Amino acid sequence: MTDLFAFKLLRPEEWTAWRESGVFAGAPVDLADGYIHLSAREQVRETAAKWFSDVDPVILVMVDLPPLGDTVRWEVSRGGALFPHVYGTIPMSAVAGHSKLRLGADGTHAFPAGFD
Repeated sequence: MTDLFAFKLLRPEEWTAWRESGVFAGAPVDLADGYIHLSAREQVRETAAKWFSDVDPVILVMVDLPPLGDTVRWEVSRGGALFPHVYGTIPMSAVAGHSKLRLGADGTHAFPAGFD
């Protein structure tokens, strides 16, 4: 895959811990699975709906993949699609941006304008 960016959804306390420590080793699900789960742009809405439907707000973190080198592997996951997984940690320096997503009246997270 040649995507330059991928996305991580986090609970606010997980994002705070990442900012304070300067490095992200994973959320509980990542630690249990042995790698950090990320989503490509076209996958992240479904990830939000499937795993974060009750989290308000959820933090959308944009991760710059090239600096992570070969710790990034695109592997088959949900529905046979390739998802980016990080076998290592993600430094704050690889964060290209973040947004706070709130649940809308329709029960889905509102993504930033132009995200699609």
